[in-house]
Amino acid sequence: MDLMQILQGQLSDDVVGQISQHIGAEPEQTASAANGIFATLLGGLANNASSEGGLSALGSALDRDHDGSMVDDLLGMVGGMMQGNQSGNATNGSGILGHILGQQQEPVAQQISQSSGLNVSQVMKLMPILAPIVMSVLGKARNQGGLDLGSLANILMGSAQNASQQGGMGDLIGSVLGSVLGGGQQQQQPQQSQGGDMIGSILGGLFGKR
Repeated sequence: MDLMQILQGQLSDDVVGQISQHIGAEPEQTASAANGIFATLLGGLANNASSEGGLSALGSALDRDHDGSMVDDLLGMVGGMMQGNQSGNATNGSGILGHILGQQQEPVAQQISQSSGLNVSQVMKLMPILAPIVMSVLGKARNQGGLDLGSLANILMGSAQNASQQGGMGDLIGSVLGSVLGGGQQQQQPQQSQGGDMIGSILGGLFGKR
């Protein structure tokens, strides 16, 4: 199961067009930035799930708030979030981002801005719209597949590794996870050709003992 492919499949032309209008961007730029955001969130979730406490917290959040039903009407879900008509943890994109990325949200937005052509402000508007989609897709995948937490962690690892191989995404995810694992200290930006190897090494180290 490749969660990155599933997430990309959720972004129909209508959904991308609706989001693009909201953030004031071209659809192609929005789609490019969305790929970076999805990949980074998968990497962040894989990092969180590497500890027993983090994995347990993720399972509890999915059980409580993210059963996956919202992706059945993604256009309505996104429209409601942008209009402020939905409330609660399931669509609280800012809260979800805080749990997954912590203080790395702005550095992530800066890097995605450079790769997508959106400005940082547009990326910061886009991130909380996409974060609930990630959690909803993850919840649906877990429920439909009857996955236990260990299986969920392995799928997150594999999906993050696959995402890292798409157009330099390894550099982005590797930088974010490097900051997280390094205690928030500034990390040297890896070379483009080494990005996939870096994220693979990080995730392999996280999950190699499971």
